[in-house]
Amino acid sequence: MPEEFLPSASTFPVRVYYEDTDSGGIVYYANYLRFAERARTEMLRQLGFGLGTLLEQDGLAFAVRRCQVEYLSPAVLDDALTVVSSVTQLGAASFDMDQIVMRDKDTIAELTVRLACMQMKGTRAGKPTRIPDKIRDALAREHARSAA
Repeated sequence: MPEEFLPSASTFPVRVYYEDTDSGGIVYYANYLRFAERARTEMLRQLGFGLGTLLEQDGLAFAVRRCQVEYLSPAVLDDALTVVSSVTQLGAASFDMDQIVMRDKDTIAELTVRLACMQMKGTRAGKPTRIPDKIRDALAREHARSAA
């Protein structure tokens, strides 16, 4: 979906470097996951939640529970890409996102991701946990803006 249809979605610019490509100069398929991860991290940072701080102070992390990718067109060396991220659903301990990788106005990859909130310290380390209210509220606002 072109960016103009997602005016409130979070955007993250990515430049394709040599290290991102395979021997044919095309972005290696797994690197789209890296681009999307960076975009999600920056979206959370823009909402006021640095992942390092969440881990250190709250003992929380977000783990990918599910990811589906549709590759539509290859990106190549030196391409300027934009990852558009939108919160699509918010649950008690997880949330879903759509992420679109674009080159100019062309969609080249579409990702659907479910992230689970995980407790990383104490007796419940490695177990899902409720998303704290302050984060849920920020994600809900992001979802409302993305849906508008």
